[in-house]
Amino acid sequence: METIGGQFFQAIDRGPMAMVIHSGPMAKGVLLTLLIFSIISWSIMLQKIISFWKAQQESEKFLEVFQKRRRGLNYAYTSGKLLKNSYLANIFIAGYLDVASLQKYRRESSPPLEDDAQSLQIDDLQSLKRALNKTESQEISRLEKNLGFLGTTGNITPFIGLFGTVWGIMDAFQAIGLKGSASIGGVAPGISGALITTAAGLAAAIPAVIGFNYFHNKIRVVASEMDEFSMEFISLIERSFIKKR
Repeated sequence: METIGGQFFQAIDRGPMAMVIHSGPMAKGVLLTLLIFSIISWSIMLQKIISFWKAQQESEKFLEVFQKRRRGLNYAYTSGKLLKNSYLANIFIAGYLDVASLQKYRRESSPPLEDDAQSLQIDDLQSLKRALNKTESQEISRLEKNLGFLGTTGNITPFIGLFGTVWGIMDAFQAIGLKGSASIGGVAPGISGALITTAAGLAAAIPAVIGFNYFHNKIRVVASEMDEFSMEFISLIERSFIKKR
């Protein structure tokens, strides 16, 4: 039992934890800074995974309701208001309200959109497109929220770690100069303690870069889905509500 315990503590003395413990105040400050960056980055990535999952699930549900359309657009509107995380539902709601507003302007009333009366004009499609584009931009901004921090983490944490390494090597060589000894045993602990900040910087940066690229690719896919849905919605309104000349 004592042998196992001795081996355990010996491993600690020789492992990364020992490097952290024996590092100088500057290196510890750098490591703490990198730890904060890493914790925040992982929190953002976890939150984004949950957010994208909810948005995808609710958008699929709404798309099923919209494509069936047996109960009409009013039912899709009512269903969409319950799916607050769905980017497709939010686009539809913005378009629905814009069409209703245009109908009210054209006819001084707001009848249900299922009324097949040709109550709009072709020029009204431009207003509808602007409303849909604005909502798409808002949804993309919502999905991109806090992703900038991941990009910042990926860009600067390696340099923060490198700064800690350079500072640690300077301290190590200064100690060598004061002691007048340049043996491996005297240099190695200081150098290894300095290098751990670079390793920590890379450990913080790599997941952040992967997460940043992954979520940006997801956003590109979502933007394509929103564009296709907007075109389908505009086509539906044009067929059903644009006044034929």
